[in-house]
Amino acid sequence: MFGLKTGEIILIVLVILLLFGGKKIPELMKGMGRGVKSFKDGMSEEVKEEKEETIEKKEEE
Repeated sequence: MFGLKTGEIILIVLVILLLFGGKKIPELMKGMGRGVKSFKDGMSEEVKEEKEETIEKKEEE
């Protein structure tokens, strides 16, 4: 996973716990999940629009 070893991942998790506390982490993860979902939705919409444009160009020929 990104070239990180187990010890490095544990250290990162501990630092996050110290910075944000146990109560804030679920909120942060929920917000991050929403952001990822929004990004994926935007990307799939972009791909859909590109396909429609390609079809329209082929129909014009």
